[in-house]
Amino acid sequence: MEIQGRDFLNTPPVKTVRFGGSVADTLIKHKRGDSSDYELLKHQLADPDIKDAQIINWLQEFRSCVTQLTKDHEQLIYTVLRLPWVGRSQAVVEEYMAFLSNLVSAQTVYLCACLKMVVSHFTPKRVTICEGGVDISDSDDEDENLPRNFSQCHEALQLITRYVPSTSHFLMPILQENFPFVQKSSRTLECYVHNLLRVTMYIPALRRDILELIIGKMLKLDVSASRTDIEEAEENALQTQQVDEQSEEGLFDMDEDMSADDSSRVAVTAHPVAERLDALMAVLMAYIKDVCHENGSLHVERTKELYRDLLGVFDKLILPTHASCHVQYTLFYLCSFRLALAEAFLDHLWKVLQSPSQPAVLRQAAAGYLGSFLARAKFIPVLTVRACLDLLLSWIHRYIDSQDSSGRQACCDISLHGPFYAACQAVFYTLIFRHRAMLEGNMKKGLEYLQSLNLERVVMCQLNPLKVCLPSVTSMFAAITRKYQVVFCYTIIERNNRTVLPVVRSSAGGDSVTTNTNPLDSFFPFDPFLLKRSGHLIEPLYQVWEELADKDLLPIKAGRQGSREDEDDFLCGETAQPEGIVGMTPSSYDSNLRSPSSVGSPPFTFQRPF
Repeated sequence: MEIQGRDFLNTPPVKTVRFGGSVADTLIKHKRGDSSDYELLKHQLADPDIKDAQIINWLQEFRSCVTQLTKDHEQLIYTVLRLPWVGRSQAVVEEYMAFLSNLVSAQTVYLCACLKMVVSHFTPKRVTICEGGVDISDSDDEDENLPRNFSQCHEALQLITRYVPSTSHFLMPILQENFPFVQKSSRTLECYVHNLLRVTMYIPALRRDILELIIGKMLKLDVSASRTDIEEAEENALQTQQVDEQSEEGLFDMDEDMSADDSSRVAVTAHPVAERLDALMAVLMAYIKDVCHENGSLHVERTKELYRDLLGVFDKLILPTHASCHVQYTLFYLCSFRLALAEAFLDHLWKVLQSPSQPAVLRQAAAGYLGSFLARAKFIPVLTVRACLDLLLSWIHRYIDSQDSSGRQACCDISLHGPFYAACQAVFYTLIFRHRAMLEGNMKKGLEYLQSLNLERVVMCQLNPLKVCLPSVTSMFAAITRKYQVVFCYTIIERNNRTVLPVVRSSAGGDSVTTNTNPLDSFFPFDPFLLKRSGHLIEPLYQVWEELADKDLLPIKAGRQGSREDEDDFLCGETAQPEGIVGMTPSSYDSNLRSPSSVGSPPFTFQRPF
C-alpha cells in the first residue's frame, strides 16, 4: 500500500489512497498471469469520488506506457475513458487531452472508443431526481458549466482529428447512434444538435451528413405534431391561462401581471412535441445565419455551399415527406438572404416539376412548394412571380396541346395527369395571394398581363382542373378572376358540383359518410408557421393572408349576362368566404400522391448569378 504525502486523519486529501504498484508494473504482472493488481487498478479508476490529483497521476503513468496498451487491455482502456475529466480543473483537462492524443496515435484500435466517449458528453449529464418517492432520471438542464464542458469536448475531438486524419469516416456512425430519442427533453435535443452543428465548423466534410441526420430527426417530430394538434394545444393553453387569470383577479394588478408574463409565455409552444421541434428549429436557423454572415455582411461563398448542402437534404428527405409543417422553413429562411437564392430554389423546383424522369409524387410535391413559396415569400418580387407564372402557364398550355393532339378523349384522371393538376393549382394559389401586387401601380398593364396568361383556356379544357383543385382554392380563384373579368368559372364549378365525386364509405357498410374534397392530396408547405420561439425569424419574411371583404370581390364592371345571378349567389354562400385560404390543407390528409405524367419544358431564364 502506498500513501502519497498527507496526514491520513487531519489533512484533506490531495492525492488519495492508492493500492497496488505502478501502471507499468501492473501491466507486466497481468501479462504474466497475475491479474490481482490489474483488477484493483480498474476498481480504483472507477471510483466515483476520485480526486483531480489522482486522475493526473494515473494519466501520466498511462501515457508513459501507452505502447503497451494493446487490444488485450480493452476493458482497462474503457475504464480510463470513463474517467470524469469534463468540467474538472484545467490541469486534469490538459492531462486528459495529452493522454487521448498519445493513445490514438499509438493505438488506433481505440479510435472509435475515444470518439464515443467524447460524443457521450454532447448532452447534459444525467441526474436522478426523487419525486413522490420515485427516482426519475433526467438531464441536468440547469448546469451552468455546459458551455465550457462542450468546448472541452470539441477541443478533444479536434485534437483527435489532428492526430488521425481519417477520423471523419468513423465519427458519423457514432453521431447517428448517440442521437437522443426524440422523446427526450427539449434541452437534451437542443444541446446535441448544437454540438453536431459545431462539429461541422472544423470537420466540414461531415456537414451534409450531419444536416441530413438532424433534419431527418426533426421531420419525425414535425409529422408527429400536426397543424390541427398544435392549434388545439394553443387554444387549450389560452383557455387555461384565462381561467387562471380570472381566479387571481383582485389579488394582483392584472395589467402589470400580463405585461410581465407575456414575453415568457410567447416563447413557449404549448404542444410538447412541437415545443421540442421549435427548440431545434431555433438552433438550426441560428446556425444558418451564423454560417452565411460575417461581420454583419453576407458571405457569398459560404452561403452558396450551405445552400447546396441543404438543397441536397431537401431533395432526399423534405420533398418526399408529405404534410410536414415547419422543417421546410429552413430553406425558406436561407432563401430570404438574397434574391438569387430564392430564384435558384424556384428554378430547382421547376426542374423537378417538369422533368418526365422524376416520379409523379415528387413532381406534384414540387408544384406545391413552388406555388406556396411564390405566394408566401415576401422577399420574392412581382417580376420573379410573373416569370414563374409565364413558365408554368407555358408548360400547362403545351400539356393541353399534347392532349388535344393525341386524338384521345381527355378526361379528368388524377392518376394520369397529377403533375398537370398540381401545376394548375400552383398557378391559382399564386394568383390568389399575389394578384394585388401584380395590379398595383398600373392596373391596365396588370390586367393585360393576366389576360395574356389565357387562363380561360386552362379552366375550360377537358382535363377540368377546377374539379380536382381544393375547393377553397377554386372558390377564391373564381371570385378574384371574376372581379377582374379575366375568366368566369362558376358555370364549370356548378357542373362539377353536380358530378358524383369520389366518396369514402363507412367501414360498417351503408351509406357513404364523407366526400373527398382533396382528391389531389395536395398541401401547401408554407402554410402559416405556428412555432413561437423560432417564428420571430419567419414573421417579417412571411406574406399572411389578407382577408377580402365581399365588396372587394365584386366585379370592377358589369358581369356577363346569364351569369350574374349565379355569381351573386356565390358571394352570399359559404364557399365565397376567404377564411379557408389561411390553412388550405387539412392536416389529416396523410396518403401519398400517386400519378405519372410527362411534358418537358425549358429551365428558368431569369435566374441571377450570386
